[in-house]
Amino acid sequence: MIATESLSKRFPRVTALDRLSMDIGPGVTGLVGANGAGKSTLIKILLGLSPATEGRAAVLGLDVATSGGQIRERVGYMPEHDCLPPDVSATEFVVHMARMSGLPPTAARERTADTLRHVGLYEERYRPIGGYSTGMKQRVKLAQALVHDPQLVFLDEPTNGLDPVGRDEMLGLIRRVHTDFGISVLVTSHLLGELERTCDHVVVIDGGKLLRSSSTTDFTQTTTTLAVEVTDTDEHPDGTRALRDALRGRGIGTETGGELPGAGHTILLTADGEETYDLVRDLVADLGLGLVRMEQRRHHIAEVFKDQDEARKEPVTAAQKGGGTR
Repeated sequence: MIATESLSKRFPRVTALDRLSMDIGPGVTGLVGANGAGKSTLIKILLGLSPATEGRAAVLGLDVATSGGQIRERVGYMPEHDCLPPDVSATEFVVHMARMSGLPPTAARERTADTLRHVGLYEERYRPIGGYSTGMKQRVKLAQALVHDPQLVFLDEPTNGLDPVGRDEMLGLIRRVHTDFGISVLVTSHLLGELERTCDHVVVIDGGKLLRSSSTTDFTQTTTTLAVEVTDTDEHPDGTRALRDALRGRGIGTETGGELPGAGHTILLTADGEETYDLVRDLVADLGLGLVRMEQRRHHIAEVFKDQDEARKEPVTAAQKGGGTR
């Protein structure tokens, strides 16, 4: 879907992209990096809107330097910033964008109705956009990116400004763009956790350079840590504590779940084999507790980078301790 080779973009005092080479296939791909990492610059180059300083890039097999118009016919784009006219309705705006993409009037209206229904704005489609909430405006931007049935969409920070519920709903919509319609997605974010739940593949850039590109499952391999969650009972009003004490009585150390959902009620322990599962099951039954879940924990993407950062720091620390210079 996307290929870049030694792609660079330099401004007078800033290098936005630095010899970036990557290949992105079909599916939902997350492009992650801190603000200023070069994500938006890359999208503008891929759309043929901004020339690269050096290197090459292709989208859907088309060279971005010579085929920008053809690329934009086949690609949808949801910009990061609020850029919607406040005095027109969602229907008027999305129909206009569909016509700009080359759809005839009747097809544009039909596609607009279908797309606004898909993004959850069908009931509100005739209201002026200026009266919409942030979440509704984000949905309008998503609808205009999808209305002409593109092969690929670029979504630039689509969850910006949304509350947790709105963010979850937007991530669900993004996932369905691919599963329901077969449209591939490149979505940018500075939040690793969002991409972990939504994407098949993750590309990480920093300072315009490629740090890592791999499948989400490669980032989030299962660990030997077992996560156990139990219910409370009248006899044990704190079931988590009761189970933790019982496990420690058998010589098994535990810790609380930290950032996991239901953090305070989740026990983490090392699974040494099938016997660990059997022991937990038997202790839960003996205590009369209800077992909510018992599963192998997976790495979070953020942890992978935290571990890598710490690994990079260790040699420096050792050198400093030895009186060396960096």
